[in-house]
Amino acid sequence: MGKLLCDSTTVAETFQSSSPTVPWRDPPKASPLDEDAISAVDLVDQSTADVAWDSVVGLEEPQRRHLQRLHTKGVLWKHPEDQDSSKSDSDSLMPQKSMVFRLSHGGEVSSDGNCLFTASQKAMRVAREVDARELRRRTVRRFTEDYGSAAGEEKRVIDDAIRHMYAPDLRAGWGIHLIQEVKLLAKKDERVSLDSAIDELLQLGMQRELAAESIYKERCIPVNDGASWAKYMSTSGSTHDEYDIITLQYTEEGLLSIDENREGHAAAFGDDIAIECLATEFKREIYVVQAHGSDAMVDEENCVFFLPHRPRSQICEPPFFLFMKGTGWCGAGADHYEPLIAHPLSLISQEKVAVVL
Repeated sequence: MGKLLCDSTTVAETFQSSSPTVPWRDPPKASPLDEDAISAVDLVDQSTADVAWDSVVGLEEPQRRHLQRLHTKGVLWKHPEDQDSSKSDSDSLMPQKSMVFRLSHGGEVSSDGNCLFTASQKAMRVAREVDARELRRRTVRRFTEDYGSAAGEEKRVIDDAIRHMYAPDLRAGWGIHLIQEVKLLAKKDERVSLDSAIDELLQLGMQRELAAESIYKERCIPVNDGASWAKYMSTSGSTHDEYDIITLQYTEEGLLSIDENREGHAAAFGDDIAIECLATEFKREIYVVQAHGSDAMVDEENCVFFLPHRPRSQICEPPFFLFMKGTGWCGAGADHYEPLIAHPLSLISQEKVAVVL
């Protein structure tokens, strides 16, 4: 319901590239890890609540074997400050801090568009009152504060990245994408007036999907800068949202479909900007662990890799991990997040772990 399809000879799978990296201001030097935070990590009941990799659906055998190695041997994390070889011991603000984690699948979460925040809540094991909606709210608040204090050039870079993701130039990009999307925001209390304006164009003989495209582009808010991104990322698919998300899909030939989201259930999918803001809010690194199958044309040794997201602030707690099953190389960053549970293990030599981060 609420989706308009245009006639097209092109039937293609949607591919979206990873969100561009947004270079904010340089982070301040890291402070020593909070020992209380580390000791508070749950060291009890390390396996009964987690899902074994053998039972996780949607994985190919090479992916499953690689992920089982991560579970068995663990991954070694070093505080980024320790990895800066240009600093002498006397320059460092902290002693060397290293931790080994065993990674387990944390279970399925709903694919309702809020999966970044739902998965993060489980992966961080935060208090129950800090739910997915609260994490989304804190992420947007962090972005708004940092964006507001950014210099003019920094804001332009951020705006360009947002525009590339949600309001792309449809004259370009077709060598990479088969389908491109444009995101618009419609105020919930203006949906009736938008429908009336569309009906007026229908009375003049315009096709329904073209009339809707015209009105939505004219009267809705494009997601093309920091201010509109904050409105967009605040949208969780709830009746309490101020806006509904309208999605226009295009092929190189023109408009393919319109998702009018009439029931208002569409939520803003967490992108790389949101992950970085979430990392900054909690002063923790976030690693997205991507597992790609045969459709990505990578060998077994390289089918799983870690994408780090560092906070723009001091790192005061251990990292947490999110899992993403890739649907192909070009699908990176556009799929579904699931939680990974990181169990601290006894510190061992880096030669014995599966991965050194």
